[in-house]
Amino acid sequence: MKRLVFLFAFLFAANTWAVTLPKTPYIIALGIAQDGGYPHMGCQKSCCKMAWSNAKLQKHVVSLALVDPVNKKWWLFEATPDIKQQLQHFKLQTNSTYPYLPEGIFITHAHIGHYTGLMEFGREVMSTKALKVYVLPKLKVFLEENGPWSQLVKLNNINIIELTADQPLTIANNTVTAFTVPHRDEFSETAGFKINTPTKKYLFIPDINKWSKWDKNIIAEVKNVDVAMVDATFYSNTELANRAIAEVPHPFVTETTDLFKNEAAEVKRKLYFIHFNHTNPLLWSAQAQQALQAQGFNLVKQDQIFY
Repeated sequence: MKRLVFLFAFLFAANTWAVTLPKTPYIIALGIAQDGGYPHMGCQKSCCKMAWSNAKLQKHVVSLALVDPVNKKWWLFEATPDIKQQLQHFKLQTNSTYPYLPEGIFITHAHIGHYTGLMEFGREVMSTKALKVYVLPKLKVFLEENGPWSQLVKLNNINIIELTADQPLTIANNTVTAFTVPHRDEFSETAGFKINTPTKKYLFIPDINKWSKWDKNIIAEVKNVDVAMVDATFYSNTELANRAIAEVPHPFVTETTDLFKNEAAEVKRKLYFIHFNHTNPLLWSAQAQQALQAQGFNLVKQDQIFY
């Protein structure tokens, strides 16, 4: 398997990025945190304390950009509460090479960190025209029948396109396939995405209850891609002091690494953890990050480029 190359870009005072961008389709991680972002609202504990006073430590809510330099188009995955900063950040990171708005937005589900950024496209802010929003059927109905999202539909700010689970959608020279995963589906089903470019295959599952609840085998799914970005909301079951962690089920990082501990090194290194809660030490502890990497696994860094 070809070795993956990952770029890390650093913003200089002149607002230019000191990196040569790929000439084939690539993915940028525009955010890596759980729905509440980092630092987390109301948290004054050690996990967030430094980030309140140091903007360099702050992280956006989980989001990806699929960039096609051949067709000069790009697509956004997740419409987060940080979408304003993320779109501006994308513009800077790509040196204003692409349109400010994406060709379309793919959304996994109706939890606040994944779809509420759509409000920025209404008449109060961008007042966009027929911006494509790709969702599974229940989420489509939710957006169409509940305000304020229904107004976006009524005013044609967004054009909702219904996806069919497990059916690939071709966008330029790439394909995106939505599939369902078990999660807290209060308002919609929950999707994951397979993103295939001409050169790489990606798996994106930011939210899922437990791997054992899914009707697919996560190890087999990871083996079939080059990069798998998977739910790392919580590192272990000891993180929430003021509520029952069972109320917000996710696979603990320790559970996922245990599942893969006997797999070959080339399988382990495909795993990239993402969607970190502010309590997860992988978000802020160099020691925890190094320990994970010593086991052969990886974690997504904000602004990381995959191609």
